[in-house]
Amino acid sequence: MTENDYLIKVSDLTLSYENMTVISGMSFNVSSGDYLCIVGENGSGKSTLVKSLLSLKKPVGGSIEFGGGLRRNEIGYLPQQTGAQQDFPASVGEVVISGCLNSRGIRPFYSDRERKMAAENMERLGITHLRKRSYRELSGGQQQRVLLARALCATKKLLLLDEPVSGLDPMVTAEMYELISGINKSGVTVIMVTHDISAALKYATHILCLRHESWFFGTCDEFLCSSASDFLKGGASNG
Repeated sequence: MTENDYLIKVSDLTLSYENMTVISGMSFNVSSGDYLCIVGENGSGKSTLVKSLLSLKKPVGGSIEFGGGLRRNEIGYLPQQTGAQQDFPASVGEVVISGCLNSRGIRPFYSDRERKMAAENMERLGITHLRKRSYRELSGGQQQRVLLARALCATKKLLLLDEPVSGLDPMVTAEMYELISGINKSGVTVIMVTHDISAALKYATHILCLRHESWFFGTCDEFLCSSASDFLKGGASNG
């Protein structure tokens, strides 16, 4: 990989949470087409790292650089579901096209191009028939498809997914993983925070494992051959 090949370059990164260092001296690159799964122990800094990648939190030390034409406001983000999000009073179509807000800028209305993009992403996620339905009336799996379509409206390059299958039943979870894999294979880079190690090993090209006081970055095979995989013996947990 050349110096200009990366979408995200993390160099000697140190992050803190509530004045405590949670990540120290971490370096890794995310290239176009990668599928990076971030796993780790509770409180190991996964959420803090996500905020930093979204430019919502400043590093204590080190840097996060964007390359490959990726701008900071062009990351499609699917956050962890909350009760407030699940009860959001808007139609599916309105939620999906709101992913274009960053590109819309100060224009009062969405453009024809943005409306077409929202329609294409609803079709891609199999939710066109739900376009006029109230988001709050949908099942958890349908809501996640809507939020994924919304995230795709914000980017053509990079999705950042935070526990995208949390709370979903096994069949819907499997469907969601296949959708995300298909999006990745179409050329969209994926970064996914997950506690599902088996899914991470099945779909990811790279694993970033965060533990208290340490971290590991590498391919799935490298992860399994490293001491970082000792983490599997205790099981993964959210955080």
